[in-house]
Amino acid sequence: MTQSADSCARSLPHGPSTLAESADHPAAPEAVLTAPLTFFFAAAVGVIIVNLSAAQPLTGPISESLKLRPELAGLVAMLPQLGYAAGLLLLVPLCDLVENRRLIVRTLLSCAIFLGVSALARSGSSFFVAAFLAGATSSVIQMLVPMAASMAPAHRRGRAVGNVMSGVMLGILLSRPLASVVAGSFGWRVFYGIEACADALLAVVLAMRLPRRTPHAHARYTALLRSLWTLLRTERVLQQRATLAALALGAFSAFWTAIALLLAQPPFSLGMQGIAAFALAGAVGAIVTPLAGYLGDRGAERVTQVVAHLLTIAAVLVLAVAGAGWGGFSPAAHPGLALALLVAGAASLDAGIIVDQTLGRRAINLINPETRGRMNALFVGIFFVGGALGAVLSGAAWAAAGWSGVCLVMLTFSIAVFVCGFVARERRG
Repeated sequence: MTQSADSCARSLPHGPSTLAESADHPAAPEAVLTAPLTFFFAAAVGVIIVNLSAAQPLTGPISESLKLRPELAGLVAMLPQLGYAAGLLLLVPLCDLVENRRLIVRTLLSCAIFLGVSALARSGSSFFVAAFLAGATSSVIQMLVPMAASMAPAHRRGRAVGNVMSGVMLGILLSRPLASVVAGSFGWRVFYGIEACADALLAVVLAMRLPRRTPHAHARYTALLRSLWTLLRTERVLQQRATLAALALGAFSAFWTAIALLLAQPPFSLGMQGIAAFALAGAVGAIVTPLAGYLGDRGAERVTQVVAHLLTIAAVLVLAVAGAGWGGFSPAAHPGLALALLVAGAASLDAGIIVDQTLGRRAINLINPETRGRMNALFVGIFFVGGALGAVLSGAAWAAAGWSGVCLVMLTFSIAVFVCGFVARERRG
């Protein structure tokens, strides 16, 4: 526990826990993170994250159905993300203040209701409000991750976070093809209805399976929100890990924002089904998530992080060769090989970024149990900023220089991750 974390924790009044066990040392058997419960956590966050990322491929059908003006179409994908950011700042910190099981179940039930309203919306305004609120309550993901971490012993916490986060990454990678397939076959309203039912069912199961966890902190909500700035200002580990995660997600977002544009044009000329299959193949990189947490727990964090950062740079270069012909390669002359290299590059890029993010989450979840909810909220909020920046730069780069421009954006982010990681390790050393 760092000194800055202690000082921040002391800034909030504390009282005796209402539980016999503490948040990090559960005494009751049901409070231990077992393998089946870990799998359930991963599946739960994987289902919930679909609420956010699936809106991107559904922008066209939703805009047409609700007769949105062209300048408002972008809000379909943007509002859930903005809502998620609001939830991170306003809802997730409550994990450090109120009983966690009740908070998680009620937030997820609210999310199911808002998704149901989205599915039934007949006007753009009602859909936008419901989509924003569904995004905000989808921040329940960042309540479940620290909950899982608190149920795992310290020597297995990295593995636990990695296992749960594999569900998040798989959900992100699979949500776009899943949304495209369901909406293409049954309509976008059916997709939102399925998500609403899935979240409601998850809430019921979580109410039965989750242990009670009451945090030690007793403070006013406003004081809790003010402490976010204190944590961000004083926790060097949070600053370093969130910066790395933001840069890494910038590369990730730049790639997945533009890859569909590349695959839709010659020499690949893939349709929606082909692009969905590509996304499924690229999701293979998520399998390294549990391994990253395991290596962190075994004391190999430094080496693992270096390998992940180098893998990210190598993946970007492969994607540049396969898609833009860097190094003299001709995608038009070898479209099959180029597509295979793009799949390999996508999986490697995902793997490198996921490893960095998993190690970052492990580090912040080892600092102070009483600030875990707020630390996770800040960590995720900061790296979402990096993802948004990557998406914006990717679109501009594609318009200006095609896939070569996108690869330059990804390479810039990847090199920045490597350099910042090196500086952070030297400072720690």
